[in-house]
Amino acid sequence: MFTRITFDSKIMGGRACIRGMRIPVSIVVGQIAYGATFDEILANYPDLEREDILESIEYAAWLTQEEIHSV
Repeated sequence: MFTRITFDSKIMGGRACIRGMRIPVSIVVGQIAYGATFDEILANYPDLEREDILESIEYAAWLTQEEIHSV
């Protein structure tokens, strides 16, 4: 489902990272939340690609899917 999001217990303690690098998805999503543009993120993290940012957003959206329970 997500080809650019990786989990490795030896990298960042198993947190969701971009393509096995030490760049957690949470950092990318956090920067977007604080108003950083794609260009700014790419300038700060030259190993990232635009598709990495897009998939980070998709992954964050997937994580927030709520299951509705009736009371």
